[in-house]
Amino acid sequence: MNHPSGLEFAFMNTPPKTLKPRKSPVQARSAATVAALHTATIQVLTQEGLARCNTTRVAERAGMSVGSVYQYYPNRDALLATVLAHHLERVATAVEEVCAACQGQPVDVMAARLVKEFLAAKLHDTEESKALYRVAAERDGARVVAIVHRRMSAAVSTMLVSAPDAQFKDPDVTAAIALGALAGPVRALLEGLSSPEFDQHLPEQLTLLLQGYFRRGGGDPA
Repeated sequence: MNHPSGLEFAFMNTPPKTLKPRKSPVQARSAATVAALHTATIQVLTQEGLARCNTTRVAERAGMSVGSVYQYYPNRDALLATVLAHHLERVATAVEEVCAACQGQPVDVMAARLVKEFLAAKLHDTEESKALYRVAAERDGARVVAIVHRRMSAAVSTMLVSAPDAQFKDPDVTAAIALGALAGPVRALLEGLSSPEFDQHLPEQLTLLLQGYFRRGGGDPA
């Protein structure tokens, strides 16, 4: 039996009624159908854009009837919100795993690993991330993003508390600011506002930025 992830569970149990999936896929066949719908949604988004991404186009791309879409999702927005939630779930899981692995490590190691895994998760498929970034601005996207941000902030905060070479007066604030420092440049990249040189040097520059910030305990005087 397939159980929803933490983010998906939170989404399915708290979204506005019109954005809630009709049912959760609990059998292998149902799970395969939903996976095909999600893949088709990403393909339509990346190849045709958000404006043309509707249940009819998704069903055509998935090779099934529109009725199959409506078995699981009441409308396009519910489908898009769930696809976004799955994407963000992967990012949150990557951050949580690296933060757990880095507990007790020096802050330089924490910063370097966090930057590496965050960028790898966000930019694994740049076209998909660009498409879903646009989805995040639609309807329920902001709430879904807020859920994953709280998860990642908690993971980073817990990691920072364990640092042997720095003390953080307010690790929660430091974690939130650190994630903002990572998300801002990634947003510029996804919006097409960055240059090739910016993209090339982004990992090393973000690593230096977070290392300096973490060394000072999130800005507290040494």
